[in-house]
Amino acid sequence: MRKHSVTISGHRTSISLEEEFWSGLKAIASSRQKSLADIIRQIDRERGAANLSSAIRLAVLAYYKEQIPENSDQGQVPNQAE
Repeated sequence: MRKHSVTISGHRTSISLEEEFWSGLKAIASSRQKSLADIIRQIDRERGAANLSSAIRLAVLAYYKEQIPENSDQGQVPNQAE
């Protein structure tokens, strides 16, 4: 887990994220051809009551879930009895 300092709407804040989520956030920015700051601002505006670090994790998770084809069985939980 690493702390990253960012400026959102003119104020500095720290975000604690695992490196995998930070990399995912960079992938989102790259795929949308936006800056990290733009992506973080968007997440911040849409997060409701969730804290920013959690909202970023959920946004990264949603981004990668969108990459899984609908007919894929990767979202299925394997049957433990098999």
